[in-house]
Amino acid sequence: MYTEEPLIPASNPEVSLKRKSGIWQMWLIVLIFAAPVIASYVMFYIVKPTGGKTNYGQLVYPVQQAPQESLMPVVYGKWTLLIARPAQTCEKDEEHCLKILYLMRQLRASLGKELERVQIVIINTDNSQFSPNFLEAYDEKSAGIKVFYMPGDEASKSHLKQWISQDDGGQAIQLLDPNGARMMRFPVSPAAPDFKKIRADVEKLLKWNPTGKYGK
Repeated sequence: MYTEEPLIPASNPEVSLKRKSGIWQMWLIVLIFAAPVIASYVMFYIVKPTGGKTNYGQLVYPVQQAPQESLMPVVYGKWTLLIARPAQTCEKDEEHCLKILYLMRQLRASLGKELERVQIVIINTDNSQFSPNFLEAYDEKSAGIKVFYMPGDEASKSHLKQWISQDDGGQAIQLLDPNGARMMRFPVSPAAPDFKKIRADVEKLLKWNPTGKYGK
């Protein structure tokens, strides 16, 4: 008796199982190779670096390179804690200048054997003179503090002023890496800065980033 063959052959359970297994393996391989891309996408677009999660300071992203023609020669080669203040009022402004400088000096001193990798720079925004008492208390030899005066030519001065105040960060304590890139800001509001939290951030960076060792 003639038996008509089915147009679609009956499926073989063993072959079907192997096919499903192969598909899952293919997707697993795709997922493995795509995972870094997915992770970077999530970190960049969703979990943006904002500070306050694992850092006290606000991360600057992308980093902002110091002006080559003026500030770079001063900050290159060491980790730099930087503030910008007018000399004319700094010594009278206990809350917003001397208190901040004192904290920065103590912070650097607390780093022990790593302190030589860190310097402090105050940009004198009005180019007036600091008193001898100030220069003695906050000199480069004992406190690691450099006074940087604004450039004489207007183009360089304007560029530096724009860099200082970028993202409304002109009053903050700014942290530059040894390549002269600003990469973190610390708040100086009435409730800040927090000495222990700033030191924790700086110590973490010094531990995991060997650049700037021995002042190079």
